[in-house]
Amino acid sequence: MTSSEGAASARDKSRPRRATSARRAAARLTEAPAPPEPEDPTTKVAADAIAGTDPVGMPVLGEAVSDLGQAFSQMGTVSGKGRKLTGQLARILVGSSDVAPDPKDWRFKDPAWSEHPIYRRIGQSYLAGCEFADEVLDNLGRNGRQTTAARFVLGMLESAAAPTNYLLGNPAAVKRAYETGGLSLVRGTKNWLGDVVHNGGMPSTVDREAYQVGRDLALTPGAVVDRDVYAEIIQYRPTTETVQARPVLVVPPPIGRYYFLDLRPGRSFVEYAVNRGLPTFMLSWRNPTKNEGDWDLDNYAARVLSAIDTVREITGSQDVDLIGFCAGGILQTLVLNHLAALGDERVHTASFAVTLLDFGQAAPIRAFSSPKLLALARWNSQRAGVISARNMGNVFTWMRPNELVWNYWVNNYLMGNKPPAFDILAWNADGTNLPARLHGQFLDIFERNVLCRPGEMTVLGTPVDLATITTPTFVTGGTTDHLTPWTGCYRTTQLFSGPSTFVLSNAGHIQSLVNPPGNPKATFYAGGEPVDDPQTWLNAADKHPGTWWEHWADWVIERSDGTVPAPDRLGSADHPAREEAPGLYVRDLAPAGR
Repeated sequence: MTSSEGAASARDKSRPRRATSARRAAARLTEAPAPPEPEDPTTKVAADAIAGTDPVGMPVLGEAVSDLGQAFSQMGTVSGKGRKLTGQLARILVGSSDVAPDPKDWRFKDPAWSEHPIYRRIGQSYLAGCEFADEVLDNLGRNGRQTTAARFVLGMLESAAAPTNYLLGNPAAVKRAYETGGLSLVRGTKNWLGDVVHNGGMPSTVDREAYQVGRDLALTPGAVVDRDVYAEIIQYRPTTETVQARPVLVVPPPIGRYYFLDLRPGRSFVEYAVNRGLPTFMLSWRNPTKNEGDWDLDNYAARVLSAIDTVREITGSQDVDLIGFCAGGILQTLVLNHLAALGDERVHTASFAVTLLDFGQAAPIRAFSSPKLLALARWNSQRAGVISARNMGNVFTWMRPNELVWNYWVNNYLMGNKPPAFDILAWNADGTNLPARLHGQFLDIFERNVLCRPGEMTVLGTPVDLATITTPTFVTGGTTDHLTPWTGCYRTTQLFSGPSTFVLSNAGHIQSLVNPPGNPKATFYAGGEPVDDPQTWLNAADKHPGTWWEHWADWVIERSDGTVPAPDRLGSADHPAREEAPGLYVRDLAPAGR
């Protein structure tokens, strides 16, 4: 429970409650137009289920309408809540209501919402109406009915109905239009037309001209040392006189571009690892087209295996340390499973960053688990050959509409501002495709939770049984991660049979990954052997200042094989250095001669 929720529960029951919907609908909001944490196209294992359909999908809508109809057909509950709402509206009308938005809710930041009598009543009426709808649906949940889809759609409707989304209902936009002589509206209209033409009608989240890969982003020095049709391998240039003898291979997700791990100097995981003396290699996946629609888990897992051997050959090490991020952790798991079946010890340790392997855990993403919706998703991906980044991104966007739709709607169109320039948002907008075959397999993992059912799937000719994996693991989660909830990430410590270390970062999905040292607000929990219950572990864990990057590097170095002089050149005779980092695939460039 958050502190605000705790305060709400302790509030005097005789007083009208502040609208809880403000906290639900505007959870984790920042003040506009500060850029929020983007949705991660690397975790589209589940939510890309609706790719190729409208933003919600008819199966989700149908299920939601059924749930909402069931909720509002309970006349006893509706009548009781309706009388409460009527009384609240009466108090709002006479000016005696204490309904107020969450102080963090950027939508009601303008003083007019508390000082102007008309705007104050409009805002209070909106919040009271949202609270009424939420409580009716809560009652349905208490009666044992699943309401995930209904909550998803109701949240979208509540967000869309906010008065701040409309010119006359937004006092800040009205004042801006007056102060600029209407120029803000002209600029907003121009922004809107540009998004209709170039962004599928969705408000842009970032100034796309502000950043360029290789010029502003992905700047850590290195070179491509291997390439095939699936991926490049980048070796980074050491910055220390000696390095650890055992190299680190980073396995990013097959969705999205790897450079969220190498944003800018001072905000780069790769840069940090290199500066700690870790010989660091990166897989950079190629962006598939419909011609590569048959790429599947076997192809991607085999590429991870060949990358391990390439890294071993270049460094002369017998084994490597792996770290998989998001869905890259799923690929890494399948490789570990295969190696365990062979008795092969090419991987010394394996780290997992916000990776979900057990999809039986409760999470907001379950709103997309309708069998009809998943069947539609499979049909769409098979028809198109690939799932586009835009379609996948729309799913996550509508999971958090206040932050990722209406925030930019107000900023870009009503206020007439340009979207912000922010590195992680620039990466988020630079999406990739997902092969149809891989998409279908990910849907199986999501729908049937086959990773956790021994023998239900086979990859690289090996039946998957996670309990056979004995490799030491380092697992991370984020306290406010709504895509891969930390309790679900924690489950990985229980699925494998080897020793495991768990670290919990005080951040969301992407913020926990782009988490460089030096942030005074960064903390993490660590300590103690993982037990069955994640909350029991958390109660016994110690809170530390700083970032999990430091703890991870310490953990890897503690298990190292000593140090060796840093190489004076990149690559080897068998794998010579080619193009400078960030390479070609991350920029959708083809090698010369292709």
